Amino acid sequence: MLYLSEILLQNPQLETFDELMALVKERSKSEIFFRIDVKPQFGDTPENWEDRLEAMFT
Repeated sequence: MLYLSEILLQNPQLETFDELMALVKERSKSEIFFRIDVKPQFGDTPENWEDRLEAMFT
């Protein structure tokens, strides 16, 4: 299972929500489940961030 907090902790170089989305898409190739357990604290995080990350994973 892939946790959002795990992605954020393992990749402190991420600076934007778009970079995070690209990484989620990449990691979706090797994972089956995705759990959103924290809110990303980027300045460009949109209001519908959960929906966008889930869509990127699937």
